[in-house]
Amino acid sequence: MNARGPYDMDAFLAAYDKVMAKWPASRETRTVPTPFGATHVTVCGPADGPPLLLLPGGGGATSATWFRQAAELSRAHRLYAVDLVGAPGRSAADPERRPRTAADLSAWLDALLTELGLPRVDLAGHSYGAWIALHHALRAPDRVRRLVLLDPTNCFAGFRPAYLWHALPTLLRPTPRRARAFLEWETGGAGLDPDWLALQEAAAGFPALRPVTGPRPAPAALRALEPPVLLLLAGAGRTHDPAAVTARAEALLPQVTIATLPDVSHHALPFADPAVCARRVTGFLTRPDA
Repeated sequence: MNARGPYDMDAFLAAYDKVMAKWPASRETRTVPTPFGATHVTVCGPADGPPLLLLPGGGGATSATWFRQAAELSRAHRLYAVDLVGAPGRSAADPERRPRTAADLSAWLDALLTELGLPRVDLAGHSYGAWIALHHALRAPDRVRRLVLLDPTNCFAGFRPAYLWHALPTLLRPTPRRARAFLEWETGGAGLDPDWLALQEAAAGFPALRPVTGPRPAPAALRALEPPVLLLLAGAGRTHDPAAVTARAEALLPQVTIATLPDVSHHALPFADPAVCARRVTGFLTRPDA
């Protein structure tokens, strides 16, 4: 339940579908069984294209988040955009076996890839989704060909205190008004699609499970990371210090390419110009020396 009474799931799904309508018309959806629950996946792109699995951020983010990048990314890749189990979206967590640790999330991804028939993928994540993607690449490097981290949180640096302070009201008592105020603060009110923003409002109070959290990966683990990494940072973000993230990633990752989008905030990164964002990702994934 939210502050206004019983949660309006119909309103959430209507807002979700409105944003998904912005994806290419050729998309399809699948419901994939895993030990942790049924996972909703949106699939798009050439059937014989190399697979690219996309993980959204936390909070109200869903697979719909990728709508602005999907057309460009799906030119060369078969996209698999996932709704996280236990988070807002169309996935349904198993109440008897919800993910509790980073190892559980990795096991969930491993099972998902197996059910999709994908022995090895390119793996991309934004924010919290990047944290999940990095942990999976560390635990199952044989299943990740290349790794894309879009402004990852809690991977190389901690949160700025001001970010946590502004996020706190939405965590303690989520309401549509608080969700909008937080996102408008972090982005400066710029670059947010109104339908996506309405979806974030509708997600406030979604009956989600407590998200899995944990420490940043250990330096020794990061030094041993096998897949090449693209680290794409939001230069105008308020979540963490991009310079600190850059310095730590350069010092620890054996194969990393780092780029910063100077005028983009953390939560607006999925809405960055596809000619800049998606093409950087595609260029990294298709270059022969990555």
